[in-house]
Amino acid sequence: MQKMERLIADFPLIGEMRNKEEVLWMNPHLGDATAGIRSSGLTAADVKVASDRLKRFAPFFAEVFPETKAAGGLIESPLTEIPLMKQMLIDETGIDLKGTLLIKQDNVLPVSGSIKARGGFHEVLKHAEVLAMEHGMIQQQRDYRQFTEHRFKELFASHKIAVGSTGNLGLSIGILSAALGFEVTVHMSADAKHWKKELLRSKGVTVIEYEDDYSRAVEEGRREAELDPMCHFVDDENSRDLFLGYAVAGERVAAQFAEQGIVVDEMHPLFVYLPCGVGGGPGGVAFGLKLAFGNAVHCYFAEPVNAPCMLLGMMTELQNEISVQDIGLDNKTAADGLAVGRPSGFVGTVMKTLLDGIYTVKDPTLFGLLRMLSDTESIQAEPSALAGMMGVIHTVSSGVKLAESERARHLVWSTGGGMVPEVVMNEYYEEGGNVELFPGKSTK
Repeated sequence: MQKMERLIADFPLIGEMRNKEEVLWMNPHLGDATAGIRSSGLTAADVKVASDRLKRFAPFFAEVFPETKAAGGLIESPLTEIPLMKQMLIDETGIDLKGTLLIKQDNVLPVSGSIKARGGFHEVLKHAEVLAMEHGMIQQQRDYRQFTEHRFKELFASHKIAVGSTGNLGLSIGILSAALGFEVTVHMSADAKHWKKELLRSKGVTVIEYEDDYSRAVEEGRREAELDPMCHFVDDENSRDLFLGYAVAGERVAAQFAEQGIVVDEMHPLFVYLPCGVGGGPGGVAFGLKLAFGNAVHCYFAEPVNAPCMLLGMMTELQNEISVQDIGLDNKTAADGLAVGRPSGFVGTVMKTLLDGIYTVKDPTLFGLLRMLSDTESIQAEPSALAGMMGVIHTVSSGVKLAESERARHLVWSTGGGMVPEVVMNEYYEEGGNVELFPGKSTK
């Protein structure tokens, strides 16, 4: 109790967080991007290795997953301006949003329909490639469609992959690992949606369910893998390979901006709002964006009011040594992908001087914004993906000067939703109809 009183005295924001209020924390350690990247221990060369690996496997994806054929097997999502959503936010909140509002639609990433396709796929592909090389199986003169051959499936069938997940990472790891021929087990927390578990089982994936939260699922998955030398554990909390796969997004977004003739520099700043669970996905993307745009990009994480684990870890600098349960929160949220009580210490440390801030969002807000995005732009995303949409409201209304500029670009990262069954998405939409999003704030 004394320790908690001391923490609240040192960090008054914890008092508001305990009351499940929406808060905005600005990172006092934010520094120069180049220095932050240098001190992270990760490099542009590391990210290029990941990017090159994804390109090598593109022919495999084009062969095995028909939905990727048109893009030549590249796993990528659209970058789209959403002017109707921007106008609706202005009408509903009264904020003076002068800049451009865009959405990065990872909700429609091919094969697994979420941001987890980036890092999750990369780690599985690296493991498959390393195993194949160790067994002298890769024929250099041929493209990676060779990975569809029986000899590869035979090799991978004797190896296992395991992961702990609240849902979307489990989908990406499970779907791709099974397609390659691995025996795969996904350890899922009680927060994970039923349809995600059923979809995995339909692909031949073993799903083990826990009544506890995400941290327990990861802990059990890690423990089981340690007992089996043939099992590779995808460690969502500490994996460099996951992180680097996510970071490839930086070069992809830079290319999309260039194609669309949208300039990003210090005169035309880019603000990016990333839903955050344990931290790997948003952390990796933010790192890649910093590599691409340096100090011209400003990254914010978004977390549910019941599960602000990264905010708690980074603000107190206790990282993964503190959990949301320690301050009396229950980690229960409709944003299943963000239902994480203890953050990644690895990501929190890397992000120490690179992240602009973190804000929190109430569950009903997510449903209301989900319905609004569907009505205005006909884009369907799952509730957790909408956490990013509140970012522009926080930065502009909090007086972040650069965010107020008409030259600012505000990019909401829509992290998932493409795999959500239509009946479930309709339920989310209906739930949004029960929400008064911005009471008392409308200018109409």
